[in-house]
Amino acid sequence: MATAFVFPGQGAQSIGMGKALADAYPAAKAIFDEVDDALGEKLSTLIWEGDQETLTLTQNAQPALMATSLAAMRALESEGVSIEDAAYVAGHSLGEYSALAAAGALSVSDAARLLRTRGEAMQKAVPVGVGAMAALLGLDFEAADAIAQEAADDEVCQAANDNDPGQVVVSGHVGAVNRAIVLAKEKGAKRAVLLPVSAPFHCALMEPAAEVMANALGEVDIERPRVPVVANVVSDAVSDPATIRSLLVQQVTGSVRWRESVLWMAEQGVTNLWEIGAGKALSGMVRRIDRSIVCKAVGTPDDVKAVTAE
Repeated sequence: MATAFVFPGQGAQSIGMGKALADAYPAAKAIFDEVDDALGEKLSTLIWEGDQETLTLTQNAQPALMATSLAAMRALESEGVSIEDAAYVAGHSLGEYSALAAAGALSVSDAARLLRTRGEAMQKAVPVGVGAMAALLGLDFEAADAIAQEAADDEVCQAANDNDPGQVVVSGHVGAVNRAIVLAKEKGAKRAVLLPVSAPFHCALMEPAAEVMANALGEVDIERPRVPVVANVVSDAVSDPATIRSLLVQQVTGSVRWRESVLWMAEQGVTNLWEIGAGKALSGMVRRIDRSIVCKAVGTPDDVKAVTAE
């Protein structure tokens, strides 16, 4: 009965997230203080008292979600849970940085600065209105990938997120993504909808951001993680720092292979999954991938007490 700790990505953010953890656990509050210091601004004030639109800006949401996840992890540690209690850690897109910081491969300060850089670079890579993303629901990955390739038509359109057996996100030029929506509906998708995102993440249009991240990652220390990290772009466990660095660069333009990552962990004997941080989106995906995995969201003091009391 192995357990994996997983960390959410963009979309899980909400005003007030992590505040109760910071109030209840000094170690959790220290994470938000450390992120504020690393960024040279009071991101915590935005997270707890700001407006949703500003928090949702990519360059804010990414470090904010990491801070909330690490605060939850520190709360768990305060109650006697160690990162070594997990057989694996994994994160969805930016959540991979949270996983790496939780496992000791990245410092919290470096993770915060990297995610601020990543968010800014991803936003700048493509002018607003040029790119788009869409969720294709009710189609498997192979069908969605084929639709993306057909819709591209000399533009970029790629399967960006393989989230679960019935949810694949495509990303690319806005015209190509709109063609993918039409094709998906013709080919039996239950729904195909544009997503309210500010840039086309995880596709070739993000190449300028990948170059920025290659430079930024080259300037930070990456240690061997205390537990293996299941990386998005290979859906396999990695521990070598040089490999981690390379995969984080590839992740900017590569697909988030979440469904395959969860299946891989299940094949290694993972039966329990703790979603550490904001929201419950990953738990929902995991239930649709493998209903035998028991999922628990850990984002509040009550959640922490519940999982540590068992």
